[in-house]
Amino acid sequence: MQKILFISKGPHSPSTRYRATDFFPLLKAAGWQPTHLTDRRSLPARLNILRAGADADAVVVVRRTYGRLFARLLRQASRQLIFTFDDAIFAKSDGSRSAGRERRFAATLPLCDQVWAGNSYLAEKARPFNGAVEVIPTALDADRYNVRAEKPASSLDLVWIGSSSTKRHLVTMLPALEAAAGSLPSLRLKIIADFSLASDKLKILPVQWSPETEARELASAHIGIAPLPDNAFTRGKCGLKVLQYMASGLPVISSPTGVNKDMVAHGVNGFLAAGDRDWIEAIQRLAQDRDLRLSMGEAGRRRCLDHFTLQAAFQKMLASLERGPRRP
Repeated sequence: MQKILFISKGPHSPSTRYRATDFFPLLKAAGWQPTHLTDRRSLPARLNILRAGADADAVVVVRRTYGRLFARLLRQASRQLIFTFDDAIFAKSDGSRSAGRERRFAATLPLCDQVWAGNSYLAEKARPFNGAVEVIPTALDADRYNVRAEKPASSLDLVWIGSSSTKRHLVTMLPALEAAAGSLPSLRLKIIADFSLASDKLKILPVQWSPETEARELASAHIGIAPLPDNAFTRGKCGLKVLQYMASGLPVISSPTGVNKDMVAHGVNGFLAAGDRDWIEAIQRLAQDRDLRLSMGEAGRRRCLDHFTLQAAFQKMLASLERGPRRP
């Protein structure tokens, strides 16, 4: 078996799961021996990475960018060096520029044989530094989300899944959700995350995220929501929330930002909502029409199965690996 080493910030990071470890069973079946190492940005960790990299047939760096010295050392140690990313890691999370992040991005990418970008926006940002950029979208195992769960009859549950790192995106939408609750007293907001919110106008149902329960918690909701501002950082988002909602058979209401506007076909598998009024109208329309919720949920799941499965993304990954080193 050929050896492939993935390097990331840690095994529990979402990007590690969706860009690396979820593919391990498929890699093994295709004749690769995958392993993962955490880059703790310490000297012992870096030395371990260089040793393991020299022993691997391919090294895949997941979102980590480096200064010139370590980037060159990793290049020299690796037979085939690949960079994969699913966020605008060259910018700050508020969308503003970061000279340090841009510098590390520019130091790392030219030394790689290939770059796997999570969407076309990220690919566009990578191409000035590397001519071998492939779009491999974030994907998921749709079967894992094919869960039957009873939906509450006494409430209409919006669901948002995420973490405290993107909490502010949900907070900015809270006034619109509270306004919608004014005409829909049964409306609830289920938050599957590591935090909760407080509101005296909208019922909040906090659910601690866990890999064992997330599919069931999503399936038991009625509508998935994905509010997202538009800036240089959020355009790099790869639509994971939307994918999870679609795989769960939920209609989606999303901001028309980045790939979300491509995943959500307005009026088919959900609604694109640009402002508070759009959000309120979309919630009200779905609240009043159970059949529309069902048809949109079914359309979303079909779209996920047709375009965003783990198997489809893996075929792109495998073809890229089999092309072998392509020196910059």
